[in-house]
Amino acid sequence: MIESLPKLYLITDRKQTYKQRRLFDTVKELLQAGIRMVQLREKDLSAAELYPLARDLRLLTHKYNALLLINDRIDIAQAVGADGVHLGGHSLPIKKTREILGSKALIGVSTHSALEAESAQNKGADFITYGPVFLTPSKAPFGPPVGVNSLQRVCNCCEIPVYALGGVKIDNTVEIMNSGAYGVSMISALLSAPDPNQAVQQFSTKF
Repeated sequence: MIESLPKLYLITDRKQTYKQRRLFDTVKELLQAGIRMVQLREKDLSAAELYPLARDLRLLTHKYNALLLINDRIDIAQAVGADGVHLGGHSLPIKKTREILGSKALIGVSTHSALEAESAQNKGADFITYGPVFLTPSKAPFGPPVGVNSLQRVCNCCEIPVYALGGVKIDNTVEIMNSGAYGVSMISALLSAPDPNQAVQQFSTKF
């Protein structure tokens, strides 16, 4: 599975959809356009609120043969039969997550420094996101952008796929890929696009 991970990694935020469209409808359009890896990340929702959305997205991603990961919530991932989880700094340890979900589960980890990236790899992460590479409001709490040079250093020291995160746009994708990144993870660049199909096709041409 790792060798064939998609290059484009969609991360959800229902508050950033174009003209406040339903998240389900926006994700469906992006899947129709070619997205094959989705992280459900709606951290303000309770388990009772998140479960039906995760269930619906699991059915939808199955239809398009796409991967679904749940941010942090291992219980929700198990409940809907997701492909895996994406862990953050306050999540369960990677080892414990692996024990719970099993060897076939896909485990991604958010990292913001070279030390965190190496640690995630050594502890058994299947892939990482690294950033924010460029300035982006949604990642402001994680500090200033790390920049492309830092991304390149992380890519050079990691054997697992590294997805660049933060401020990813069409005009900086080539720079990101030249740094050695495996792919790009995006929120607003896809969710806020007036034409989801066009957005996916434009990014796809960079790989």
